[in-house]
Amino acid sequence: MTEVLSLLQSSPFAFTTTATIVGLMVGSFLNVVIYRLPRMMQRDWNEQAAMLLDDANLTDCATKLRGATKTASNYSLVVPRSACPKCGQRIRALHNIPVFSYLILKGKCAKCNNPISARYPIIEAISGLLAGYISWHFGFGLAAAAGMLFAWSLIALTVIDIDTQLLPDSITLPLLWLGLLFNIPGTFAPLPSAIIGAVAGYLSLWSVYWVFKLTTGKEGMGFGDFKLLAAIGAYLGWKLLPLVILLSSFVGAVVGIVLIVSQRHGRNVPIPFGPYLAAAGLIALLWGADINSVYLGLFR
Repeated sequence: MTEVLSLLQSSPFAFTTTATIVGLMVGSFLNVVIYRLPRMMQRDWNEQAAMLLDDANLTDCATKLRGATKTASNYSLVVPRSACPKCGQRIRALHNIPVFSYLILKGKCAKCNNPISARYPIIEAISGLLAGYISWHFGFGLAAAAGMLFAWSLIALTVIDIDTQLLPDSITLPLLWLGLLFNIPGTFAPLPSAIIGAVAGYLSLWSVYWVFKLTTGKEGMGFGDFKLLAAIGAYLGWKLLPLVILLSSFVGAVVGIVLIVSQRHGRNVPIPFGPYLAAAGLIALLWGADINSVYLGLFR
C-alpha cells in the first residue's frame, strides 16, 4: 500500500489515470443514486403520509399508500441489483463496465436488445473526466480528493434536479459538513471564511426567496437551492460566493430566455436552478481565484 501511494504521489500520470478510472466507477454508482434516491424519498414521504392519515382516521387512503410503499420496502442504493428497465434482466458484472460495456453492447440490452439511454455512459464519462482533470489540477493530496467528492456530488444533484426539481438533503447537507471539515486545514479556504461562506450562501438565496414571495406571492426557488449554495460556500469560502451567484444567475437567465423564445418551455413552468449553481460552483473550484484576480485587476 505504501508503495502504491508513493507511486501516485511521485507520478502525476499514474495519479491522473487512477483518478479517471475511479471516477468512471463512481459515475456508474452515481447513475444508481440518480435513479433510485428520488424513488426512495417518495417511499419515505408515502410512509409519513400514511402515518398522518392513520392519525386522521383516513385508513383507506393510508392502506393504499402503504401498499405502494410495501413494494419498495427493500429498495435502496444497494439492493436490488441493477436490471434492464425493459425486460428486467439483471445486469451482469461483465456488462456493467463503465462506458466500455455500453459501447461493446452498442447501447442495447444484452438479452432483449432494447436500447439503453445514452445518459448512463455520459454521466460515467463526465465523472471520470472531471476526476482526472481535478487530480491533474490539484495534484496528489487532500485538495484533489475533496475536489472529486465535490464534483461527483454536483453531478448527482444536477441530474436529480433536472429530473425531479429536487435537491436531496441526503447529498447537500453532508456536502456542507464535508466542506467545513476539509477546510479545517484550509484546503480551499480558511475555516472562518468557509463558515461565513456557508451562512452567507444560505442566507443570500433565502433572502431572495422571501423578497420574491412577499412581492409576488409565488415561490421563486426551493429550499434545496439555499442548502446547495451553503455547501458551495462551505467548500470555497465567502470570497467566491459573488462569482458563483453571478455565473449561475447569468447562465440561468440566458438558458431560460432561450427556452422560452424557442417555445420549448412555458413561462409558468419552473426551471431548476440547481444545475446552474453546480456548474458555477465547479468553475469557481477550478478557476475561481484566477477569475477573481482578473476581475479585481480591472478596477485597480
